[in-house]
Amino acid sequence: MRSRLLAAAAAVAVLISGCGAGDDWSEPHEKPSAAGTLGPGFHDPATPPSPEATITPRPGSWDDVRPPAGYRVVLLTTGQDAQTKTLVNAVTEWAEAEDASLRTVTAAAPAEYVERISGAIALKPDLVISAGNALVDPLALVSASHLDQQFLVVGAELAEPTENVTAADWTGASFRGEGLGMSSAYDPASFTPERAGRAVRAGVAAVLNGLTGIVVWLD
Repeated sequence: MRSRLLAAAAAVAVLISGCGAGDDWSEPHEKPSAAGTLGPGFHDPATPPSPEATITPRPGSWDDVRPPAGYRVVLLTTGQDAQTKTLVNAVTEWAEAEDASLRTVTAAAPAEYVERISGAIALKPDLVISAGNALVDPLALVSASHLDQQFLVVGAELAEPTENVTAADWTGASFRGEGLGMSSAYDPASFTPERAGRAVRAGVAAVLNGLTGIVVWLD
């Protein structure tokens, strides 16, 4: 398995771009912890969400949570549709604002999806953020075998996520895989820069606080 991951990492090397903190990712990296705390209304601390549960945080309850400087993130993306571009821009802007160390892995065709996901994992980031509906099914296939790697899906969700896959979603962003497809509530116009930015911040806040394997639902 390790050799396959290393090979996948080598295969995607030419497709990786980076920005943010000047971290070359070559040195060991301590497990990150959140800077700041979740505000009231993000979830009920007395009854933590169960696996695959959906929480609807109070707007702004994630505002005080920040990743540590140099937080290592791989943005895994595919597709040139307007919705995916909006999500990609939101992740990039968040990384720049938070001084996160961001690398982007792009999958150009379905035959590349699993290989690109494996390559992203082999980079050993703190978090892999997925943007693009076409990655949902491949992520469901790969993520369950890598429970030590945290994933955040923005603008979509896995039908049956494992404990390491969190989603940030909203009405209008309802894709859950090819078998389930898009519901009648799917609305491309709901993918606004403002909503995508909130989804990234709320989703990362959940991951940093150990609230993983759930859906963070935005109003």
